[in-house]
Amino acid sequence: MSIKLNFFGAARNVTGSCYCVEANGARVFVDCGYYQEREFKHRNWDPFPVPPSDVDAVLLTHAHLDHCGMLPKLVREGFKGRIYCTKATEDIAKIVLADSARIQVEDAKYKQRRHEREGRTPPHPVVPLYTVEDAEACFSLFSTSNYNGSTAVADGMDAVFHDAGHILGSSSVELRVRNSGEVRTIVFSGDVGRWDSPIIRDPTILNQADYVLVESTYGNRVHKTNDSIPDDLARIVNETREAGGNIVIPSFAVERTQELLYRLSELLNEDRIPHLMAFVDSPMAVRVTEVFQRHPELFDEDATEMIREGQHPCDFPGLHMSRTVDESKSINHINGTALIIAGSGMCTGGRVKHHLVNNITREESTVLFVGYQARGTLGRIILEGAEEVRILGQTYPVRARIDKINGFSAHADRDELQKWLSGFEPAPRKVFVTHGESESADAFAYLLRENTGWDTTVAEYRQAVELD
Repeated sequence: MSIKLNFFGAARNVTGSCYCVEANGARVFVDCGYYQEREFKHRNWDPFPVPPSDVDAVLLTHAHLDHCGMLPKLVREGFKGRIYCTKATEDIAKIVLADSARIQVEDAKYKQRRHEREGRTPPHPVVPLYTVEDAEACFSLFSTSNYNGSTAVADGMDAVFHDAGHILGSSSVELRVRNSGEVRTIVFSGDVGRWDSPIIRDPTILNQADYVLVESTYGNRVHKTNDSIPDDLARIVNETREAGGNIVIPSFAVERTQELLYRLSELLNEDRIPHLMAFVDSPMAVRVTEVFQRHPELFDEDATEMIREGQHPCDFPGLHMSRTVDESKSINHINGTALIIAGSGMCTGGRVKHHLVNNITREESTVLFVGYQARGTLGRIILEGAEEVRILGQTYPVRARIDKINGFSAHADRDELQKWLSGFEPAPRKVFVTHGESESADAFAYLLRENTGWDTTVAEYRQAVELD
């Protein structure tokens, strides 16, 4: 039995998830993600570690950009295999990839115009990493699988997708490799979700693997309970309304926006917040919400009960879906308090930057973070207390109130990751800790070694490991 496991991303950092399994003369990628941390973004432009034409298949755990965002580049440079995932992941990934391409094209044009105004000649041409046409070229390569069903993905390799409870359609991938009458099972956690989160089902606990790759985004932290979210959200909305400002919420279009809508709907039904004008100012989030409406079979019992009672968990009176640029611009002319949910979630692009420009200098407004902010992103810089920030080429003093609600995280924390791992018996031959900043990954690996005695190591970027 000869298997080679390569770590091409999300090793001692959070984004850029990409692993490669080589066996039986085949190469299979698990995820092909985009780097979002500023210090690693240059890697998006690097050549792939193996020629894309030599990759036989991609197994996609879910549709977040840091897991699927390099697929257009992979296809443009020669990949012709299949992209395997769940149907909901396919639906959302197509939206995410098209939106990413559009933003990159728009950002490149914006920078070109800015350089012309400033009389600057950049050292390298300002071009998008890929175009909308590149993104659309991926779409015909998707092939969907149901949860818990086995799919042949390459010679001697079968994949099983299990519900990871992270976002709609998200999966942990069980890859079974057969060779010379032997079988080895490698489990890729993907991003593990949380128990008792709204709308979607809990993560599936698996019970057998020879090797496990487990994420560690929050491997050194314990979240506040979800029970605190309604009180925190109501307090921030009411205090900002009293101050006369806007609430700007940078939010991921996938899952986080839908959970926010669910929580706001609950507060409105209980009369705990006023009926403000509320906007989802993200065409992508609007389209993803429509995907939620098409996949109620993936909902948990509470969300299913809401639908039976005639109320969708992602809608409420007074909610406006802003699709066009003109609709987005009109938000800034509203008198009084508005609640604005806009992408991107880490403030790295999208319409939220324009809302930050209009609100970050206002003491009466609030910028509320409800998701993880990777190191080096604009969101992380704001959250860590910067006195001034550069947005769209200009510097602004930070005067708005900056707040965060941690309980919204769609990532399992330290204890929940241990719960997800608890089903493996007997112990895996080896556990690789991935998808976390060094402090978090090292802490979680140490914890696993101490608590379980398992052979556990933190994966390194470009590391190659022979599995027997």
